[in-house]
Amino acid sequence: MDNITHSLVGWALAETGLKKRSRKGLAACVLAANMPDIDVFFGWSPWAPLAMHRGFTHGLVGGVLLMPPLLAGLLWLLDRWQVKRGDVFKSGLPMRFGWLVTLCYLGALTHPLLDLQNTYAVQLLSLASTQWFHTDGLFIMTPWVLAMLGLGVWQSRKRRTGGPAVLALAGLVAFILANIGISGLARQALVNDGIHADRVFASPGPIRFWRRDVVWRERGSITQGTYDPLVNLGHLIERGAPVADNMSDPLVARAAVATPETIKFMAWSQLPAARIERQRCSAKVTFGDGRFFGMRTITSFDVAATVPTPCAR
Repeated sequence: MDNITHSLVGWALAETGLKKRSRKGLAACVLAANMPDIDVFFGWSPWAPLAMHRGFTHGLVGGVLLMPPLLAGLLWLLDRWQVKRGDVFKSGLPMRFGWLVTLCYLGALTHPLLDLQNTYAVQLLSLASTQWFHTDGLFIMTPWVLAMLGLGVWQSRKRRTGGPAVLALAGLVAFILANIGISGLARQALVNDGIHADRVFASPGPIRFWRRDVVWRERGSITQGTYDPLVNLGHLIERGAPVADNMSDPLVARAAVATPETIKFMAWSQLPAARIERQRCSAKVTFGDGRFFGMRTITSFDVAATVPTPCAR
């Protein structure tokens, strides 16, 4: 999810009344809700789980178990420095370190749970497993969610009560569960249409949240389609032509481990596909991911490698 949504969820959590449990309570909830995205600054890291976005810092061990006490410690040190400097805290709240740690844990837990909802997926079990998990419950930035959370925070602050924030968070949970159910119907529509896919992604729309852009892999080909339960509950309403992913080609297998960039891409990609451009003494292999584009389109998700081949005469 985008960081505005993550921040609003942390803010709404704080406005339920939790921010009054300790000084720096609001900061703990909001910062912890964004904390796992610190991995975007470590793409250079030689340690793959950290360099991988939505890897270790988004997992139940790294992001949920280990990082919250670190954030709480930093906030506590900041508070100690402010106290020594003679700062006056308008909230009048005492510093309760136990509650500060608890709030950091609660805020941090919301991050992987939200990121789990979209097709970018998340490695929840890193380091134990590199498996990616996704429920396809939300588009990465959903205006309906932003409006719901923003209204809840605004009303809670205006009325000085946690009720509206609680309702906003409850509404968010209900919205997600309903959308997970619709994505389940989209997967069933594939089965009803005689499609036996080994991998399926059903991305909700940002505005028309009930529609699904469906992409699936079946027998070495990637296909895209559209599902709309308001048009046809049991079947896809559109279905594109299958595009071969070429992943079984020996040239592609060589290119996949030819450079650090392709190795990293293959660790991240969940629907990899390749386009091969044969040249006189080499072949350029361009990798893409079927979740985000048609395989005949060049996008920023592409990486390429050139491998030598016997020279054509």
